Amino acid sequence: MTKREEQLIYAPISGKIVPLEKVPDPTFAEKMMGDGIAIEPTEGKVVAPFDGEVIQVFPTKHAIGMVSSLGVEVLIHIGLETVELNGEGFETHVKAGDKLKAGDILVTFDVDLIRKKAKSTITPIIITNGEQFAPLTKTEEKDVVVLDSVLLGTKVIDSPTVSKKKANSSMKYSQEARDIVAAIGGVDNIAAATHCVTRLRFVLHDEAKVDIAALENLDIVKGSFSANGQFQVVIGQGTVDNVYAAMVKDTGIKASSKDDVKALGSSKQNPLQRAIKTLADIFIPILPAIVTAGLLMGINNILVNPLFSEQSIVEMYPSWAGIAEMINIIANTAFTFLPALIGWSAAKRFGGSELLGMVLGLILVHPDLMNAWGYGSALTEGSIPTWNLFGLEVEKVGYQGQVLPVLIASWVLAKIELFLRKRVVESLQLLVVAPIALLITGFLAFIIIGPITFTIASWITDGLVHVFDTFPIIGGLLYGGLYAPLVITGMHHTFLAVDLQLIGSTGTTFLWPILALSNIAQGAAVFGIMLAAKDEKLRGLAGTSGVSAWLGITEPAMFGVNIRYRYPFIAAIIGTAIAGAFITFRGVQASSIGVGGIPAPLSILTEDWLSFGIGMAIVIIVPFIITFLIAKGKLSR
Repeated sequence: MTKREEQLIYAPISGKIVPLEKVPDPTFAEKMMGDGIAIEPTEGKVVAPFDGEVIQVFPTKHAIGMVSSLGVEVLIHIGLETVELNGEGFETHVKAGDKLKAGDILVTFDVDLIRKKAKSTITPIIITNGEQFAPLTKTEEKDVVVLDSVLLGTKVIDSPTVSKKKANSSMKYSQEARDIVAAIGGVDNIAAATHCVTRLRFVLHDEAKVDIAALENLDIVKGSFSANGQFQVVIGQGTVDNVYAAMVKDTGIKASSKDDVKALGSSKQNPLQRAIKTLADIFIPILPAIVTAGLLMGINNILVNPLFSEQSIVEMYPSWAGIAEMINIIANTAFTFLPALIGWSAAKRFGGSELLGMVLGLILVHPDLMNAWGYGSALTEGSIPTWNLFGLEVEKVGYQGQVLPVLIASWVLAKIELFLRKRVVESLQLLVVAPIALLITGFLAFIIIGPITFTIASWITDGLVHVFDTFPIIGGLLYGGLYAPLVITGMHHTFLAVDLQLIGSTGTTFLWPILALSNIAQGAAVFGIMLAAKDEKLRGLAGTSGVSAWLGITEPAMFGVNIRYRYPFIAAIIGTAIAGAFITFRGVQASSIGVGGIPAPLSILTEDWLSFGIGMAIVIIVPFIITFLIAKGKLSR
């Protein structure tokens, strides 16, 4: 019997464990590069996780490849989309070919700068040649300490000879490069091309010319996707350098910098796409707080509403009343001070100070202002308090639960702040920039921005409510059918703002329950693929991405399986449209935004649980059956 040697991979960085399937980047989440795990770092130091050798240090310093003495190749990719920082905030301490001892410092980086300027600080640690080794064992710890925690483990039979040539091999990918160029529409379809540590990045004149099937049938290609105006082809660390070099030499493509490609990619986005991306950049960072609040509100609803009898738990057991009230305060805080969260994130996105953005949001919900939720009744009674500014009457009203006022005000605040910072000497900025920027924006918010945007928001809310009240079945059918395609375009992010506006104005939302059903439908369809497929790799991907979808993260299921085979995606749309029409007809409402999957009922009003449960049954059964029956014929051949 051949002796098995074990390779332990220690945590190269301290932080919180993130399962690879939940990394918000399809290259890693769909394991195109290989299996592994990710860490959200708490400090900016990366060390060698074992004894070995450096294979590659990427020029932009954000990623490093190494190989252990047993031949296990590991890629550490610090943050997501950090290639676009061009090395800013990173310092490398090793170079390709250096021998390593566990604990040697590899890279140091500025965590705060990356958190501010990059997509995420989440750092994937990937085994790129895992097919040569036993399946990985992964840590069950939630938080790991650098070089103290065992992160991953694997075994190898007859340790393979470690190739030191992988990262420095001579050009030998000419044919593969030509095949890739042909599959993406030829040289004439390429506006610009560059690469990062794992993938080729193209700006194409027309992405419709890409032959996805031909591209992904190439052995060297591990996957492809389009994002932010760039078409990306996943190759792998080391190899991607050689493929790109061969492509530039043999096809006549002009090498471009990452800034060139990023600028071209952004320029290909129309104003609507840029606006949607801006909204996504603002709302995604605050989503964890909102979802957490929604889940806690669901727990409070269970305690204070009668579910299985005529009395609620609090009524049957009065000693639970204090606990319910405390949970309610904890849960409501994120929604009560929502403008502060939006102000923080929006100011950051617009280039201003996050702290000033948060203060601006708090100003708009100051307790001395009349609460926005009482504005309607106060208007009817004629009792709205006002300020008199030299004869100008300004309503003394807050903007609790409102989205548009703080969004626009934060943009104005950031522009004023940036304008002043360029013109005020550094020694006086603390005394001049923040006070003037906040004072001007505050006056504008109460006098102009707030009243106008509050009116616009009311029109939007009233219009949506009217449409869904008048044509509930049609509204639910259309939104249910369109939501998943909107996810592909990124436009679904705009509806997060709409949901928050509905909750702020009416106390509930009828749109979010359909979102939750769409996630469940995508998971049900991918489970149909899992049961019908014969290929073990596909079954494994479908199973993990299905679980992820039912827990609210649909990207691995949608982009990894359903869209690739098309019919599961269509089956999920059909199921969601039917269920959307049903629950809208029944008037199902959510009191908050929660986890858009199986835990969704926690955010649904308790009186609507039965109707929502029927909707869940529809989106589980319909997509699963349609997908399974079609897949049985297509995937069992």
